[in-house]
Amino acid sequence: MDKKVNVVVSEKRCKQCGICSELCPKQVFDQEVGQVPVVARIEDCISCRLCEMRCPDFAIDVEVN
Repeated sequence: MDKKVNVVVSEKRCKQCGICSELCPKQVFDQEVGQVPVVARIEDCISCRLCEMRCPDFAIDVEVN
């Protein structure tokens, strides 16, 4: 049985710092300067939760089912 991973970015909390995009070992996010990151490649996510742990604004939730 495969794990289902979902990554949610809160647009209200995110300050577009880019930490998640830079830290992601699988380059799951696409982000333009001054924009909220977009989860562009969820199928590549390994649910390491680096983005969730390092987000200074608690704007990212990684859900694993």
